[in-house]
Amino acid sequence: MNILGISAFYHDSAAALVRDGEIVAAAQEERFSRKKHDERFPVNALRYCLAEGGVRPDELDAVAFYDKPVSKFVRILETYFGVAPKGLSSFMLALPIWLKQKLWIPLEIETCLEREGFTRRPRLYFPEHHESHAASAFFPSPFQEAAILTLDGVGEWATSTIGVGQGPELRILKELRFPHSLGLLYSAFTYFTGFRVNSGEYKLMGLAPYGEPVYVDKILNNLLDLKADGSFRMNMDYFGYLDGLTMTNDRFSRLFDGPPRKAEAEITQREMDLARSIQVVTEEIVLRMARTARALTGQKNLCLAGGVALNCVANGRLLREKIFDRIWIQPAAGDAGGALGAALAVWHLALRKPRQADGVHDRMRGSYLGPAFDDADVGAYLRARGYPAEAIGDSARRAQRIA
Repeated sequence: MNILGISAFYHDSAAALVRDGEIVAAAQEERFSRKKHDERFPVNALRYCLAEGGVRPDELDAVAFYDKPVSKFVRILETYFGVAPKGLSSFMLALPIWLKQKLWIPLEIETCLEREGFTRRPRLYFPEHHESHAASAFFPSPFQEAAILTLDGVGEWATSTIGVGQGPELRILKELRFPHSLGLLYSAFTYFTGFRVNSGEYKLMGLAPYGEPVYVDKILNNLLDLKADGSFRMNMDYFGYLDGLTMTNDRFSRLFDGPPRKAEAEITQREMDLARSIQVVTEEIVLRMARTARALTGQKNLCLAGGVALNCVANGRLLREKIFDRIWIQPAAGDAGGALGAALAVWHLALRKPRQADGVHDRMRGSYLGPAFDDADVGAYLRARGYPAEAIGDSARRAQRIA
């Protein structure tokens, strides 16, 4: 059975192909379009996965989209109505996109497949966003049983979840809900320090070692009500993403000694200290959530996914704290991996198919799941375009001229 997974329309669009529970191919649209974090419908990635799997027009059985668009739209409407009359400008920007595209994802999928020659309509599935993340973390992992922690900006309503996986089963036990979000908190500091949200978070993490955690108390005393179990409520008086077009507002600026750094402006000690401070807070929240996951599930292994799971510094801290015996992190922990998780969720959760795990080897096939080109392919391409090149490798090929 061939199941195509798709993530799209926010950032890091991707496609993945799962056949009888085995991962055949997966690719991110940016690899083909050359647009970093490409959010558009992953036509090229989809085309590659189907071709790599040799899927004929009558052999595609199901397509899984990585979240529930209608539920997400309801959350957006409730949010804007909740802050009205503020937020009108951002509401007017968002509504046309939803009405023209994001509410019509089934039609988008069917139309794309028809253009590619897949005239037989496959069955469509829409697992929840964090269910897709959790599936991408647990089902390819080497563990027969494990706790599951997912952390990102926001899906439909959930922003972080704690779950448990056992064999082919997966259950979400606890969740943190929008607007209280570790991913959005970290992105607020990404924006404030002058980096681009949803792509510059790694720069903020990399900046942290150059600073001191001088703002930690300000963050904990003003922005968050952090509980012992890792759950928290954010003080939305300091943030702009509910009713404005920016992540933070003037009150946030006053708290942290001035306006946001402008992109490409000089990075000062303030930005370094902010980066270090939010990194310390992030690690503390992750550790508290992990301890709660261990207590809730009784599991000794942990699987991680969601954009925040790309924070390798926090992951290293989590590993050193030895809350869990072993940790497995989905390599494509962000939304791109949601395409894979959605397909695996259909196979195991919707279709109730069994799962094998030997406790040692994961089932990601090394994660090199996109296009590959051997020397012959590269040489043919260069010769066809008249590009001078020389093969470099073992002694037999070193002197070989391609063109």
